[in-house]
Amino acid sequence: MAETKRKGCLGCSFPIFIGIVIVFLALVVTGFLAGPIGQKLIPGISMPGWLTVPRPDPHLPAPVVFHLLGLPISNSVIGGWITVVVLVALSWAVTRRMKLVPGRLQAAFEFLLGWIFDLCKSIAGEENGRRFFPVICTIFLFVAFNAWLSLIPGFGSIEAHINGHEYELLRGANTDVNTPLAIALISFIFVEFYGLKALGVRYLRKFVNPGQFFHSLGQLFRGKINIMGVFSGAIDIFVGVLETLSELIRIVSFTFRLFGNMTAGEILLLIAAFLVPWVLALPFYGLELLVGFVQALIFSGLTLVFVTMAVAPHEHEAESH
Repeated sequence: MAETKRKGCLGCSFPIFIGIVIVFLALVVTGFLAGPIGQKLIPGISMPGWLTVPRPDPHLPAPVVFHLLGLPISNSVIGGWITVVVLVALSWAVTRRMKLVPGRLQAAFEFLLGWIFDLCKSIAGEENGRRFFPVICTIFLFVAFNAWLSLIPGFGSIEAHINGHEYELLRGANTDVNTPLAIALISFIFVEFYGLKALGVRYLRKFVNPGQFFHSLGQLFRGKINIMGVFSGAIDIFVGVLETLSELIRIVSFTFRLFGNMTAGEILLLIAAFLVPWVLALPFYGLELLVGFVQALIFSGLTLVFVTMAVAPHEHEAESH
């Protein structure tokens, strides 16, 4: 007997699908009427206060919630601590009962770590990929989970009374410029450390390389005219200054790329939720999930590229000198 085909839409039966559509349309209409746009267009309708969303009041400086051993603890620091706790708890939950045939959580975690590990090996090679993987993976997970945890409803809605003002108790650490700056400094130290470890003093020659200039200048004072050598040495010094500036500017670019994207995304969600509560912010949540992943990939990927370039021997420099 031939099996009867199951009728429905998008894997659901028609009654369930129609019910979902009705609920969604009801949320759209309710959110539109509760928001400032609906109130302006239809001023005669009053909605309950719990349906409305307060006017967003974004502020860049992270307020200090309390002091610990004399150190100020801001709401973004608490958000960073929560990220660390979640990552540690997730790692413990995955690794405490490892199975040969992994479950869904273990399989997802292994897939993510394996993908980052393969990325490290494909860019830095087998040996350096294994060496760089712990730091690169830590940067990726910390940045990504910082971004994703701040999207959880209620994360930024718990208010705390601080110095006569109401501020959110929790805040995404990526939206405080201090956290991206700290990660950028860690990335900078990581790159310079492995560059010095791999090449020794030779690594510093790309920043300070006056040897050719002074050698040619000495020949000039001894009566041997070598204008091209002096000119080439001056170019080496100028290139060293540019290399130094590029290393320092990298800290600034890393910091404000992450801070700007995460802060703009949070403000966008606040405005969307204020204009049409409950509905308009939903599409942007998916966008912010993607943005968090992309920013974590860019930050960790660029760190991986720069550290790979730092440990690479400069054969052409050795031959020219």
